[in-house]
Amino acid sequence: MGPAWLWLLGTGALASVHCQHFSEHGDKRLGVPPGPSGQLSEPVPAYHTIIPTITKFGLRLYKQLAADSSGNILFSPVSISTTLALLSLGTHANTSAQVLEGLGFNLTETPEADLHRGFQSLLHSLGLPSPKLELKVGTSLFLDKQLKPQQRFLDSAQELYSAYAFLANFSDSAVMWKQLNEYIGKQTYGLVSNGLQAFPQDTLTALLNFIFFKAKWKHPFHRYQTQKQERFFADARTTLRVPMMHQKEMHRFLYDQDLACTVLQIEYSGNAWVLLILPDPGKMGQVEAALGPETLRKWDQLLLPSLLDLHLPKFSVSGTHALEEILSRMGLTNIFSLEEDFSAVTGQPNNTASRVFHKAVVDMSEKGTQAGAASSLLSQPQAPAASGTPAGAGPSAHFNRPFLLLLRHVTTESLLFLGKVVNPAAG
Repeated sequence: MGPAWLWLLGTGALASVHCQHFSEHGDKRLGVPPGPSGQLSEPVPAYHTIIPTITKFGLRLYKQLAADSSGNILFSPVSISTTLALLSLGTHANTSAQVLEGLGFNLTETPEADLHRGFQSLLHSLGLPSPKLELKVGTSLFLDKQLKPQQRFLDSAQELYSAYAFLANFSDSAVMWKQLNEYIGKQTYGLVSNGLQAFPQDTLTALLNFIFFKAKWKHPFHRYQTQKQERFFADARTTLRVPMMHQKEMHRFLYDQDLACTVLQIEYSGNAWVLLILPDPGKMGQVEAALGPETLRKWDQLLLPSLLDLHLPKFSVSGTHALEEILSRMGLTNIFSLEEDFSAVTGQPNNTASRVFHKAVVDMSEKGTQAGAASSLLSQPQAPAASGTPAGAGPSAHFNRPFLLLLRHVTTESLLFLGKVVNPAAG
């Protein structure tokens, strides 16, 4: 058999799918039966083992992206970490350990099996129905019909990550690329389009993880109070005109004098909230440098309900990021090594990872928020190595300059989306 490429796509919508034959003409079962979906019985859910590490990984990745970009940043820590953890099931033992340690897990303290059970618990909890929150969680593996992946990998992927396998025809890469993008768009209700870059002719596998989030504000904005053209100072030289929502409502709010930033928590009517962080002019770098679990815990303890005069842009922004170089800097080097292959996934030797791609979208309006994301990792055949508010002001927050956002699921405390809005009009 010839060389194979492996795509891994993590999306902004987590949804359960089934092991079927994927084509434009119909579906057939591949032969990996869905397992039972019993209730987790632990007094403390297993996802508590992994949530702090996913959050730390997301914050570390954000700082790497911020160092390389001056524009909008947006990604899903849950999506990317889930995709990479699942990938570790199909690698050699030493690479599996490096992937998980690159994500930040301490395998001396927590065995690999417990970490995978943590992801199993997290995906189960995120997928539970909620009357006021739409959160779809899912993972799919698309395999060319000529491949023969190891059944043990398929079983583990299905049991732990609810990842179901689809047979597909990759012989026409352009057609397959179109079908997979349509699949992603369908799972995210069109919010994430063209989540996959065009892939080479010899691509034979694609692993997709998708997450979709939609919720209404607990205190919606009124459209008649939205100003259609207000100034937004993207940087010292660029002023934009954007729609600015306005309301006076009770929100948890603080001004951090040490970091010179406004911190605002806005609740959704469902099981989620978003944290918006508005640095004082010229203080974005200072706030980004201090962004870590300890800072988030401090803010959570100090946030107090206040009747806030809030001005917030109405926006739709996206983030598109190539992650392979950044992940290598963060310690995940073996998956890009010429010595590594994913034969458990593809059923073929001599496949190395070469590219990781992620796309995320957030749409924030008077009613609430929609969010979605997509990430991908390619493997390629072996080749020769190439040589807001200043101190003293009243309880108001005017988000008329770049700010950070963290969208969190309340029950699991998982960080669904993380980013920076530099240009609200980019979407």
